[in-house]
Amino acid sequence: MTLAAALRAARSEGRTLLLPYLMAGVPTREATVDLFMAMTEAGADGFEVGIPYADPLMDGPVIEAAGRLALSSGTTFGRGMELAAQVADRTGLPCVVMTYVNPILRRGYERFCAEVAAAGLDGMIAADLPVDEGEPLAMVAKEAGVSLIPLVAPTTSLERIGRAAAMDPPFIYAVAELGVTGERAGPSEGASRLVARIRQVTDLPVGMGVGISTPEQARDAAMVADAVIVGTAVVRRVMEAGSSREATRALTDLVASLRAAID
Repeated sequence: MTLAAALRAARSEGRTLLLPYLMAGVPTREATVDLFMAMTEAGADGFEVGIPYADPLMDGPVIEAAGRLALSSGTTFGRGMELAAQVADRTGLPCVVMTYVNPILRRGYERFCAEVAAAGLDGMIAADLPVDEGEPLAMVAKEAGVSLIPLVAPTTSLERIGRAAAMDPPFIYAVAELGVTGERAGPSEGASRLVARIRQVTDLPVGMGVGISTPEQARDAAMVADAVIVGTAVVRRVMEAGSSREATRALTDLVASLRAAID
């Protein structure tokens, strides 16, 4: 099932999708896919697979450290894409790849989008690509049969939200908090207002991420969004685990608790 189909089905059933993020190559290339499998069995509906990048403008300290670990162990862009393909194949769930625009430019839009499609992925998120400059990549992606998923922030104007919607993505990525990725202690004050503004412009599904780390925050996000994206909390548990077995247990517990909270 594609991500768009999964979102349509979830909306008709009154469900919210849970889309965890984990970076390819963390803690090792050999362990990465097994951790995605563990999250599948714990209740994830699909995934964002991060590709490590040396200058991650949007990543907070936890995901940035994970990127350094993956790069130092040899997870290149190409090897990251290979792992993303394995995740899509072995889990059988919708997957998108999350990266930055410079590696995409270096590869070229046509080659990159063809690789995403060949890997069995639904699309891509380019974290630092402004909406105004995303339309060419979105067009190439559509020709390749995949999608560019645009990000909108609490500061994004209605006009720019409209331009994001015009890319016809499977969902609009609502950035719940300004700043880099990370965990926060309390509820988001602006998330529901952001979703309401998106709803003024489009009926496309909304996936909410950035700053969502606890079951309570996931539950709150699920009340207004079609999908909940959890990244830093997932990555931190892997980085703090003493072994792959501990990481598997920690992710199983986390994803199961998030699943229970949003259902």
